[in-house]
Amino acid sequence: MELHEIGVIIAWVFLYGYLIVASIDFGAGFFSFYAKLTRRDHIINKIIERYLSPVWEVTNVFLIFFVYAVISFFPDVAYVYGVALLVPGSIALVLLCIRGSFYAFANYGARKNIYYLFAYGVSGLFIPASLATLMTVSEGGFISVQGRNVELLIGALVRSPYSWVVVFLALTSVLFISASFLSYYADRAKDVDAGDLLRKFALYNSLPTIFFSFFAFFTLRNHNPEHFERMLDMSWMFIASLGCFLVALALYIQRKWYGTAFIFVMLQFAFAFFGYGRSHLPYLLYPHLTIESGVTSEAMGAALIAAFIGGLLLLIPSLYLLMRLFIFNADYVQRGKGS
Repeated sequence: MELHEIGVIIAWVFLYGYLIVASIDFGAGFFSFYAKLTRRDHIINKIIERYLSPVWEVTNVFLIFFVYAVISFFPDVAYVYGVALLVPGSIALVLLCIRGSFYAFANYGARKNIYYLFAYGVSGLFIPASLATLMTVSEGGFISVQGRNVELLIGALVRSPYSWVVVFLALTSVLFISASFLSYYADRAKDVDAGDLLRKFALYNSLPTIFFSFFAFFTLRNHNPEHFERMLDMSWMFIASLGCFLVALALYIQRKWYGTAFIFVMLQFAFAFFGYGRSHLPYLLYPHLTIESGVTSEAMGAALIAAFIGGLLLLIPSLYLLMRLFIFNADYVQRGKGS
C-alpha cells in the first residue's frame, strides 16, 4: 500500500470517528436547549448530562488526530485549505470555545440558564454547518488557486445550491445520530419516558436526513459530474447505506432493539461516508490537488505512521475503559435515573 493511501485512510477513519462522537455531543446540546424551551427538560436532561459528564473532553480527540494526519501527510493540502477556510474554521473554533465554557460553568448554574443553554445548543448546530464547508469546497469551484495565492470564492459558495444542501444534511445528520444513540442510552438506563421522547426525535430527523442525502447526490451531478459518475460506479455502498437506514428506521418504529438500531445507523453513515471518500479519490481538491501530488516524503511518512500507531496504542485502551466504566456500564447509567 502506498504512503498516500495510508495517509488518506488514517485521516478518513478519524474523521468518521469524529462524525459519530461529535454528532452525539452536538445533538445532545441542542436537545438540552430544546427540551428546556418546551418544558420537557425534566424528561431527558438527566440522561444527557449522565452521558456528557465523562465523555465531552474526548470528542475533540478525533478531530485533533484528523487535522494532524492531514497536516502531516498532505502539507500542501493543509496549506490550501487552511488559507481558504480561515474564516469558517475560525468560526468553528470560537463555537467550540463557547461549548467548552458551558462545561466549565455547568456546575455553577449554566445548565439551568436558558441563555447558556441557547448558546450551547445553537453552537452545536453551527459547528457542523461551518465544518461542512470543507466537504463542499473539496468538490471544486469555490477556491481560486494561482501559485501560492489561495482565495475562497465566498459569493460562489453562498449561491451554490449544493453548498446549502450539504449544510442542511450536516444538521439533520447530527440530530439523527445523536437522538439514535441517546434513545439507546435512555433504554439502557430503563428510563421509558426519556427513551420514548428521544426515539421520536430520531424519527423526526430520519426522513429529512435521507431527503437531503438524495438531494445532495443529485445537486452534485450538476456541480461536479466527474465525481457524480464515480459515485455511480460505487453505488452498492450507497444502496447498502440506505438498507441500513431502513433497518434502523423499522426498529425505531417497532420500539425495540435500540442498541442494534444505533449500530445500523453507524453502518448507514459508514457506507455513505467511505463510499463518498473512495469515489472522491484521487482528488483531495478538484481539480487542483490529488493524493499523489500533495503527499509528504517517504521518511517523514514512515515516522508519522509510527507516531500514529503509538497514539492509537494509548487511545484505544483509554476509549475502552471510558466505554466500559461509563457508557456501557449499566450501574452507572441507571444511577442517574430519577436523581
